[in-house]
Amino acid sequence: MAGAWQGKVVFMTGGSRGIGQAIALRFAREGACVAIAAKTGEPNARLPGTVFSVAQQIQAAGGEALPIVCDARDEAQLKAAVEQTVAQWGRIDLLVNNAGYLGVTPLAETDTKKYDLMHALNTRAPLITMRESFPHLRATGGTVLNLCPPLNMDPGWLGAFIPYTSTKYGMTLLSMGFAQEVKASGIAVKTLWPATLIATAAVGSLTGEQGLAVARKPDIMADAAWELVNNRQRFSTAVSFLDEEVLAQMGFSDFSFYANDAANAGRIQRDFYIGAY
Repeated sequence: MAGAWQGKVVFMTGGSRGIGQAIALRFAREGACVAIAAKTGEPNARLPGTVFSVAQQIQAAGGEALPIVCDARDEAQLKAAVEQTVAQWGRIDLLVNNAGYLGVTPLAETDTKKYDLMHALNTRAPLITMRESFPHLRATGGTVLNLCPPLNMDPGWLGAFIPYTSTKYGMTLLSMGFAQEVKASGIAVKTLWPATLIATAAVGSLTGEQGLAVARKPDIMADAAWELVNNRQRFSTAVSFLDEEVLAQMGFSDFSFYANDAANAGRIQRDFYIGAY
């Protein structure tokens, strides 16, 4: 039986592991064609997953896959990846800006090269992909899904690691503005962010096993992305959403099965940008 996304196309930056991989597989299970434009083409002992291994998983899940080795810092490579996707399948229904760099240094300790990397991946790349995908999304009435946090001007978070925060908030502002710009084109623009720590390689490198033990699996973000994209009318009044918020509006109340360590399901760590509530 054909899935709900049979014949529809997802273009994603990043996605060779973590949240992006989980989202790709969630849509693949519904028959989607998924282009994975990520930097990792060769296996790395420290970081599992390549565009090719994820492509195999997408196909095994029931979707079609197009693995593209692409450095999201390179405009020419990004443009070529979008063009290759359209050449392969003739359309784009969903753009997911997932590639990014997590840096948690204060401004006084952030060198320019590191900031340039954060800005290139977290802000500049999404601008390029939204611009290049625009005519294809307009043709399908598609969706942009950017993985960035809701704006939170709490001084504690602003003062923690503002170089990274400024680039992710730049992505959020681009999303909010683009949503207004394309409103008449039938394109939906949404941002999604986890309410808690998510068990990814990036989080593990910063928090170690202790952090991963109180994190949730990336599947919660994948399920929230699915609901957010496929229930546009329900979520039409805002741009920025948290995973828990989306799932709660869809009737979910028990998130314990997303715990990375089932024994810690009752003490999951809230995300840095969200805090405790």
